[in-house]
Amino acid sequence: MEALSVDFSKTILTELMIPSYANFGGKIHGGILLSLMDKAAYACASKHAGNYCVTVSVDQVEFLQPVEVGELVSLTATVHHVGNSSMVIGINVAAENVKTHTVKQTNTCYFTMVAKGDDDKPIPVPALQLKTLAEVKKFAEAIKRKQVKKEANKAFNEAKNAFMMEEYYEMLLGQRCILDVE
Repeated sequence: MEALSVDFSKTILTELMIPSYANFGGKIHGGILLSLMDKAAYACASKHAGNYCVTVSVDQVEFLQPVEVGELVSLTATVHHVGNSSMVIGINVAAENVKTHTVKQTNTCYFTMVAKGDDDKPIPVPALQLKTLAEVKKFAEAIKRKQVKKEANKAFNEAKNAFMMEEYYEMLLGQRCILDVE
């Protein structure tokens, strides 16, 4: 299987934000943006894999600025990392005010996608050809994020399984909660 470049599967989706996408405050619902991000991630991952792909996780979703009705939202999706059957897709979202021509970055996140074969089982994906230092950096950062997430999940699950109220009491002091546990 031949390695593919980051540019090979780079995907840009642009959509006009219409009133039906907005909440009562006139800002675009986060769920609308997440749905668009999922579409961009799917298009990018499927292009790289050459197969159907499914979303496994969405990490580090950051809503940096609100998106307004009437703005053009562009989602840029690129493959940052590939595993055996998985891919980390980085999504950058920018909103453009067409009247003022100002562009603001509104969202970033990382989707982990897995390629599936006709039997609905994971299948190998092509390696990623890294051509720039920025691409190498993103690949390495994806590895690091995966390690940190795995360690955090392990620590959290261990703590969850061995929950002792006494260990958490100090942490809860000064928080906005009232302990009323019998």
